[in-house]
Amino acid sequence: MAKEKIKSYTSDEIQVLKGLEAVRKRPGMYIGSTDSRGIHHLVWEIMDNAIDEVLSEFANHVTIIIKKGNIVQVSDNGRGIPITMHKEGVPTPQVVYSMLHAGGKFDNTTYKVAGGLHGVGASVVNALSEWLEVEIHRDGKCYTQRFEDGGSVIHKPKIVNDPKKEHGTTVCFKPDPSIFSTTYIDYKQCVQRLKESAFLIKGLKGEIYDERNGQHEVFQYSEGIVEYVKDLTKTKEIMHEPIYITGTYNNIYIECAFQYTSKTYSENILSFVNNIRTRDGGTHETGFRSALTRSFNEYGRLKKILKDKDPNLDGTDIRDGITAVLSIRVPEDILQFEGQTKSKLGSADAKFAVEQIVSEKLKFFLFENGEIATMLMNNALRAFKEREAVRKAKEQSREVKAIKTKNVNMNGKLAPVQEKNPKTNELFLVEGDSAGGSAKQGRDRRFQAILPLRGKVINAERTRSEELLKNEEIMSMIYTIGTGIGSEFNISKCNYNKVIIMTDADNDGAHIQILLLTFFFRYMPGLIENGHVYIALPPLYKISQKNEQTYAWSDEELKERISEIKGNYEIQRFKGLGEMNYEQLWETTMNPATRTLIKVNIEDFSDADNRVSVLMGDEVDPRREWIEKNISFDNDDNFDLAIGEVGDDYE
Repeated sequence: MAKEKIKSYTSDEIQVLKGLEAVRKRPGMYIGSTDSRGIHHLVWEIMDNAIDEVLSEFANHVTIIIKKGNIVQVSDNGRGIPITMHKEGVPTPQVVYSMLHAGGKFDNTTYKVAGGLHGVGASVVNALSEWLEVEIHRDGKCYTQRFEDGGSVIHKPKIVNDPKKEHGTTVCFKPDPSIFSTTYIDYKQCVQRLKESAFLIKGLKGEIYDERNGQHEVFQYSEGIVEYVKDLTKTKEIMHEPIYITGTYNNIYIECAFQYTSKTYSENILSFVNNIRTRDGGTHETGFRSALTRSFNEYGRLKKILKDKDPNLDGTDIRDGITAVLSIRVPEDILQFEGQTKSKLGSADAKFAVEQIVSEKLKFFLFENGEIATMLMNNALRAFKEREAVRKAKEQSREVKAIKTKNVNMNGKLAPVQEKNPKTNELFLVEGDSAGGSAKQGRDRRFQAILPLRGKVINAERTRSEELLKNEEIMSMIYTIGTGIGSEFNISKCNYNKVIIMTDADNDGAHIQILLLTFFFRYMPGLIENGHVYIALPPLYKISQKNEQTYAWSDEELKERISEIKGNYEIQRFKGLGEMNYEQLWETTMNPATRTLIKVNIEDFSDADNRVSVLMGDEVDPRREWIEKNISFDNDDNFDLAIGEVGDDYE
């Protein structure tokens, strides 16, 4: 076959994308994706601009309205965008909403602290909208300016005779359906983001309306993050009231609240910088952990709780059972994130500032509150003893079971991959040896590893760490995935791009999924937050007609398939993965070209944390109450055939 000749490469082939064309050409570079996550990223950008006015103490009220047609309106009572002519030769609102890298966040005067995308956000939202209109209240007047078709100016700012308020900015936009795979705005996600901001900023009044169905909520918290911690622990057995620490060091404002709970065997630390969640932590979290470790050890030594011969308590011992919210505000001139996503803080000054403030004030608290301090020291000593037991269990496990850290055949269970590329490799956690055997035969061994799991996985919510880590299935998963757990978790050491839970499509399979997700959420939350956890979706039915076979993944899809069939057919209801031969399992559930996977996300960490505590914890009454309120016990499933009927109709 002759190769196609490549045309010449001249200056005519060099394209220059003007204005906002680059954003529309490659939207993923600016907002990450064009799916539901990308749509909500637009909302967060406009909302963050309003929140920045609150952080700078020029506003105290933010309102979000979701209008019919998935139109979003965000309002604040801040200063209002300047409407004078800019030195660029156009009105200032036009600069803000139609020029990349334009805004008031590049110096340290207009905004001392800010959380947006540094002048990219507003213009990116405009570029990816069917239309956007900004309404500015300033100097006793109201001005509006409208853009359409990805940022084209429809008219310059014009005065509206009836100003609705003294000052502030209102932005209304409609995401462009030609850009996004969905334009649906999820009310619950917006509620969570606004509620979180109200927790983090004392006195902020956040309102949200959904005109599509009449929903309306208001959030305002006088105690701020103290109430946030209480919200996170409301379903747990608390040991004391939240400890609150605040202070300023080298112009960095630090605020933290934390509380210990019993029967909780992991730590839960949420950190924020300028109101932006830092999911991957950073220097401020490092400073907080160091301060906790130092303060408790020094208190233990001075009070002789720790003897001279005793080793210092490890940080993991001291954080056992802690729920904490750490929120800091860093001036723009020293603010540094690692990567565009702002998920990890890199500012060195933040570590020192947090460590200084928390150490100083926590030591004072411990000495002033001896009863609480002694209780927390005993909690840490218990965790220390358990950690030592875990360490010994690990050593025994290594010696007896010869488990190694990467892609090793553990007692013949793991079927490893041939290629060593964590960016493409996949790990299937498969229910049962029978299905595991089919999966091992059907997989693409170049990049798909199989780890069969025997029986029900242990419930991580009800099990102490030392008992959990004696469990063979749990240890197999930890060593196979490679990231470590808890405070030792490191996503860069993950051996697989996708960790796929593959279970039977029945109640037992669903239970195993929940048990595995509980373990990941409590001990490897970063695995979920970084998008590595998936659930396989095997078909429920096989429809056979002569030599042809089709599959259905739901009752509705089965009806649709049957309606298209002429003549006799046979239906098989799969009771489990083991009923499929390896070719069917590959074709329907494992082949990347034909399978369907459910990606596991944590949209609302607080809600997820409470839900796991209620449903997977050992308290019966809260679980019963939740089930009675949220679960319908009506059973409308009429598809109870194992090996189905033969006929022209299916009821």
